[in-house]
Amino acid sequence: MTGAIRFRSGEDFREGAVFAVDKPLGWTSFDVVNKTRISLRAAYGKIKVGHAGTLDPLATGVVVICTGKETREIERYMGQEKEYLARVTFGHTTPSYDLESAFDGEYDYSRVDRELLESVARRFTGEIEQYPPAFSAVRINGVRAYEMARAGDKVEMKSRRVEIKELEIAGVDMPDVVLRVTCGKGTYIRSLAHDLGRECGSGSYLSSLRRTRVGEFRVEEAFLVEELVQQLESITELNQHIK
Repeated sequence: MTGAIRFRSGEDFREGAVFAVDKPLGWTSFDVVNKTRISLRAAYGKIKVGHAGTLDPLATGVVVICTGKETREIERYMGQEKEYLARVTFGHTTPSYDLESAFDGEYDYSRVDRELLESVARRFTGEIEQYPPAFSAVRINGVRAYEMARAGDKVEMKSRRVEIKELEIAGVDMPDVVLRVTCGKGTYIRSLAHDLGRECGSGSYLSSLRRTRVGEFRVEEAFLVEELVQQLESITELNQHIK
């Protein structure tokens, strides 16, 4: 068992608890919330459960889950520093900037090497202006951008100021480049992947993403889903027996 649950009081999920889950590929962040809620239902009935920051279905890694009174702290957890390992693949672009959508462009990447990548990466370190992907949860006049994009509507995204604290070229095996990214709230790694290809005079997309840390919550200490269910049920069953 790798995970740990931080309780506000005793082992009472209604009083408040927070823990990290290693989200599997293909799951939404809400799927993790729902699995937690179902696992606690027998002992607590209706209980507040929320996540501190969406992670795309095509990504894996740390999702911070809060229960009960700890859900009041979700915004604070969302504002904490995050770390990612991202694989960026050169030679094509997609409208979603990842593998959610089909290729919409093909590009030569023969001139892209580590020296160029290192030079370009420096341009994306610090506070930068970034455009979120059209396929994102950003609201435009009350509608999610991805809903408009999937419907074929034109989506005009506004730039936002984000901070990329560290951007390391961790590996180069063209057409794949591995990035290690440390960033602040609101940063889209998909946009970074897309923009990196553009600045290199080519095209690229995010082919895989793993969130390795949110604040003090590290993926090495996060629950696998199966472990989480086992731990939640074990704690709630013990508490019910004591009562």
